[in-house]
Amino acid sequence: MAAATDEQLAQQLQYGDRAALAALVERHYDLLLGYLYRLASGDRSLAQDLAQETFLHALRGIAGYTYPRPFKPWLYAIATNLARNHYKRADTRYTDSADEDFDLVTDDALPEDAALTNDEARTVAKALAALPEHQREVVVLYYYQELALADIAAALEIPLGTVKSRLSIGLRRLRTIMEKQA
Repeated sequence: MAAATDEQLAQQLQYGDRAALAALVERHYDLLLGYLYRLASGDRSLAQDLAQETFLHALRGIAGYTYPRPFKPWLYAIATNLARNHYKRADTRYTDSADEDFDLVTDDALPEDAALTNDEARTVAKALAALPEHQREVVVLYYYQELALADIAAALEIPLGTVKSRLSIGLRRLRTIMEKQA
């Protein structure tokens, strides 16, 4: 038997099937964590907290999910709103992540490769962090989460043309920022 789609699992969760929640978390946690990690400028513990909050909010708000709406953009909309709300709070508005918070390389990498990978990842992460939030969200959803433009529009609740514009401008700014860093 074929595995249930995300949308079917969400519908099962609406009917009280907690195994459906476990399946959705298993499918989406790592990718969602990666998205939130990039939005949080490399703050791993913040990204983990936001990922857990996202699934809690999804569980609490599952009654508001309407089948057959695509589940992934719905989940990413929750995550994006939680991240935005976190940064709107006065106590977090002006904090930065330290360089040593970047722990991006696995233990099996060669030391030379690990250093190069960490340097490249830090450069990209710093450049992403320098983008305005609305452009960073679109760039990360498109390139790291591999969401389609229409799914990004649904997740962020903005018109498709706005997604295209933010992506184009964000990439141009990202290129400029990285050229200045080089």
